[in-house]
Formats: sequence, structure tokens, C-alpha cells
Amino acid sequence: MVTVLCAAALSGCSKSNYKYKQDLNIIDDNYRNYYEIFVYSFYDSNGDGIGDLNGVTQKLDYIQDMGFNGIWLMPVMPSTTYHKYDVKDYCAIDSQYGTIDDFKNLVDECHKRGINVVIDMVINHTSSSHQWFIKACSYLRQLEAGKEPDASECPYIEYYHFSKDRVNDTYYQVKGSKDWYYEGSFWSEMPDLNLACEALRDELWSAADFWIDLGVDGFRMDAAMHFEENEPEFNTEVLNSLYEHCLEKNPDFYMVSEVWAGLNTVKDYYSSNTPSMFNFDAGNTEGKLIKTARGVLKASGLVDAMIRYQNEFSSVYADYIDAPFLTNHDMGRVSNALLNDENDIKMAGGLLMMMNGSPFVYYGEEIGMASSGSKDENKRLPMIWSDDASGKGMTTGPKDADKNITSAFESADKQLKDENSILNYYKRALRLRNENPEIARGVIEKIESLCDGNQAAITKTYNDSTIGIVYNTSDEVINVNIAGTELEGMGIRGYLTLNNEEITLKDGILTMPAQSICILK
Repeated sequence: MVTVLCAAALSGCSKSNYKYKQDLNIIDDNYRNYYEIFVYSFYDSNGDGIGDLNGVTQKLDYIQDMGFNGIWLMPVMPSTTYHKYDVKDYCAIDSQYGTIDDFKNLVDECHKRGINVVIDMVINHTSSSHQWFIKACSYLRQLEAGKEPDASECPYIEYYHFSKDRVNDTYYQVKGSKDWYYEGSFWSEMPDLNLACEALRDELWSAADFWIDLGVDGFRMDAAMHFEENEPEFNTEVLNSLYEHCLEKNPDFYMVSEVWAGLNTVKDYYSSNTPSMFNFDAGNTEGKLIKTARGVLKASGLVDAMIRYQNEFSSVYADYIDAPFLTNHDMGRVSNALLNDENDIKMAGGLLMMMNGSPFVYYGEEIGMASSGSKDENKRLPMIWSDDASGKGMTTGPKDADKNITSAFESADKQLKDENSILNYYKRALRLRNENPEIARGVIEKIESLCDGNQAAITKTYNDSTIGIVYNTSDEVINVNIAGTELEGMGIRGYLTLNNEEITLKDGILTMPAQSICILK
């Protein structure tokens, strides 16, 4: 039974001291809380305006204090672009970011803090400045008219998709040649690799060894559904092959893949028997998490989606680890999607942190950073450590980003001091995950009698331990009668409220402020 109270019912109530802090119970496995970092815009350690690896190292205490125990670094390998998704050398660090020694130090410092390191592995394409591509094109330009290319003369011609015909609009003419074209599905300067070539795979798999030997704990596989267009069986075989190779080096190796598609396609890619696919059905600015925070999707609808993920994904790969997120570097930010509504932004973060699997948080999400329009550079702006643009560690960000894009919320240093800030809401949400391993790993069961519109309740069971999670995504205070349900006899273990309002449980009645989440045990 649900009783809705006037929102003013709690107005004037003083803030209560939060009294449900539990001991941390962090399990050392591949269920983790990940923080996505665009190194270029994150933290500048040497004053050149560009973020770097040493800058990430200097902010590890902040990352750990937030409650993250995993980081995903966007590409760190040498590249011609600011975003570095066009790799020139698979076994090196881009000089803008530092050196191999800087990277080793970062990994070591992460591991001292119990933080795992995942890096972007971009194997769908290389840079047009990669020596493989340069040598292949040089060979084709010098090839006698009418003669077929010979891999024994130049093995790199099999590393890419070359053709004498312009197959479609994604094919570009080899510069200096009238007879040859190559595929570049994302951009002319990102020629697509031919992952059917065994010699190429040997090179890439050796590159994987290089990074694992440096201590990398996992790969984020870029553009996995584009290895070969419309060939999911081939693509899943590539993922499985690389993952199995990595497991031989590190039995605990992790892999999370970008399959930017709906639930059914993501489900199909779990046939690769690799741990994680980003959950694009839940994430993105029109995904179920943000829609629920906006009030467009009811809490009960989100619970139904969570159970569907559990059932659908596990039916293909029993050991899957969901990878939910709100937004990433290719999307407009959460604050834009939620029109800078601080309450909705907090609600979205809270919903994410109650999801199964390993949640991924895009840097700056925890302070409500803004983006602008569709330009990629505007989605990858400098992390706002302080209000002073020239302050310590502040980067200048991508040079082609629009100027004067401002955030509606305060900088990280100020939010750290405000107990009701978005940042401190995220800290509590992450703390709840780190106190309760059932949140990430538990089998979900819906409590039908407590699911009604903007209110919903579930249990999660892991290793014979069960918790309850009750959601109020409405703008009203509600009373939830848990007597006679699976939650009867449980007590409050922790909660998330917008401004530290108290959730109470008395005589079987759970009183929940607007847009709140309560954990029971």
C-alpha cells in the first residue's frame, strides 16, 4: 500500500544525521565501479594545458575517495588527433600524455589503492599515419599496372580492406594511385583493419600482451559491432579470440565492449562469452535510467527492464556482468538531458548506482558538468576542478570546442565541501555499493505488491544474503507499507535522498521523501 503525502509535509524539517554508515565490503573481482577518464581534459600536471597520465595519478586519491575502484582510460596510444581513436603505434604512449614510465607508475599507484585499470583497445581501424598503412599504400602505388598485390612482398596489404573498386561511400582512393581504394567507415584517416587476417591478429594480440605485461587489468573494445559491418558472428568470434588470449596472460582479465545498439543486439554479442557489453538500452540521453529520472518512465517500468536484462543476457552468457551507464564521451551530458534539474541529476545517479553489474561514470558527471550541441569536442570539455580556469590542474580542453560553455553547478572543490552537492550524493551512492555487494551481484526479484507507478521494490540475493531496494521516483513524499511483503522484518541499511532528508521505518511503514531510494536488510 502506498500513501502519498504533500511534498510540503517535510518542509521545515531539519537535516538529520545519517546514521546508517556500514563497514565496507569490497570484493576483489570484476564487479567494480568504473570512472571513465578522457586524459586530455582531465588534469594537467605540467602546465601545458593538456591533461596527462601524471595528472590522473595525482587525482587517484580523489577517485578512490569517491568510491571508484576501476578507471577506464580513453585511448592513450600515439595518435594524430586530440581524441586519439586513430592509433599510430599499439605499443607506445602518446607523447602529449607522457611516457611508458608514467603509465607504469599510474598503474602501480592504482593497484596500491585497489583500483583496476581498463584502457581503450581500438582494433577496428588505425590511423592513416600508422606504418602498416603507409607501407601498404606505398606498395600499391608502385605496383605495376595489371599486377595483383602479393602479401609475400608486402604483408600489410592484407591488414586493411583494399579494393580496385570503390565499393561504397566508405571507400577512399589511395593517395597517389588511380587504381586502389580502401575502406574507412568512420573517417578517411581511419582506415579499417581486416581482422580476418591472421598475421594482423598476431600483431594485435601481441600488443595486448604488451599492455597486460604493464599491468593493465582490462580492455574496453571500441566499435565492436563494426569489425565487419552486419556480421555479428564474425565480430563475436574476434572478441572471444582476443579475450581467451588475454585470459592466458591474466585469468582475471576483464573486457567490456561497445555495441551501440538495442537490447536484442547487445544480447546477441554476449555469445562472445566475454564479460560485459555497455547497456545502451539503459544508458544514453534517451535510455531508461535518464527517462526514469525525468519521470517519463515509471520506477516499475525500470524494474521490469532490469529483470529483462538479467533474464535476456544470462540466457546467452551466464557469467555476464552488465555495464550500465548514463552517458559517455560520445553523448550529450546528463545535465543537458535533464535540463540542469539538480534533483533529477541526483536521481539518475542514484538509479545507476542501484543497477547490477559494473556501472561506468563519465568524468564530470559527478559534478553535473555541461556539454553543448552535437560536436564531439563539446562533450569532452575540461574537468572543472575549480572556478579558476587557470587554476591548478585545469586543462584548456580540445581546441575546437566552443568557448564559454558553462556549467550550472559549482566546481569539484566547492562541491566537496557541500554535503548536499551532486558530488556528495554520488559519494554516498558509491559507498552504498561498496557496503552491499548484493547491489552489483544479486539476483533480482520484483515485489509485485509494492510496484505501482513511480514506486517500486525489489530484492537482490547474493551468497544467501538478501537486501531490499525501494524506489520513490515521484516528486512527493510517500508512505510504503512493507508489512506482509518480502521486506517485512528488515531494517533500514542505507538510503539516498536529495538533500539528506531522513527516511524512516516505523510499525512497518517506510516514509520516503521525494526522489529517494532505500536499502533494507
